[in-house]
Amino acid sequence: MTRWLVVGAGGMLGQDLCTALEMAGIAFTASRSASLDIRDHDACSRAVVGHAIVVNCAAYTAVDDAESHEADAFALNAIGAANLARAAREHGARMVQVSTDYVFAGDADEPYAEDAPLAPRSAYGRTKAAGEWAVEAHCPESWIVRTAWLYGAGGGNFVRTMARLAGERDTLSVVDDQRGQPTWTVDLADAIVRIVTSNAPFGVWHGTSSGETTWHGFTQEIFRQLGLDPSRVEPTKTDAFPRPAPRPAYSVLGHEGWRMARLAPLPGWRESLAKALPSVVSTV
Repeated sequence: MTRWLVVGAGGMLGQDLCTALEMAGIAFTASRSASLDIRDHDACSRAVVGHAIVVNCAAYTAVDDAESHEADAFALNAIGAANLARAAREHGARMVQVSTDYVFAGDADEPYAEDAPLAPRSAYGRTKAAGEWAVEAHCPESWIVRTAWLYGAGGGNFVRTMARLAGERDTLSVVDDQRGQPTWTVDLADAIVRIVTSNAPFGVWHGTSSGETTWHGFTQEIFRQLGLDPSRVEPTKTDAFPRPAPRPAYSVLGHEGWRMARLAPLPGWRESLAKALPSVVSTV
């Protein structure tokens, strides 16, 4: 098997991708932010040598902070992605760039297709969109994998937070006017491996769970699967929780690319939540 370079291997997705590669018997190098500054092109070029696949899981993901630190977010999400893409092309490697639903406006009423026009409304979304463009320009042999509403055992996330709050409060108010696809990092890691190893077409892929729900519906299901009363979760509106960065009201991504390539899309979000809960809430 060819060797992979996992950039951002210390993050929630990076950890699960390394596990997926190990289970598949694929050789890889786990590169963490402390050992590779992707804002440095020369450092990226040295790191890519000897690798056939580069997966960029590194990103500036503090959505609200990005509103006042857009240059910092751009340096990681756009310039860093460009540096890795240039290095990959220079050394004959292919690249996977992990992106986000925030590249869309979030005002649709049907799932966003892979080729839907980008219209980011936040600094985070703008910098991630710039990263997509950079990777496509500098490394045509690449896959852009957009995801959303990620949770997993390897980091702080919504599922763990709701499980903790369930033990601290009698009721929770959760927004019911944002729709999306809760996605387990284990499923996304498996999807990335399948895309690459099946020689799937280069281009944009949507790596989100099947089905859709709201944050309120997601929390009710978390409670239900934990054996708690879901009626303790009360619906509210986004306006009740003002944030610096606008949240997409509709973040559902279409999966036509999977069907066209005759590959199975990610599992349904409820099914995956049931598998994920024991590991995700083990430290709550």
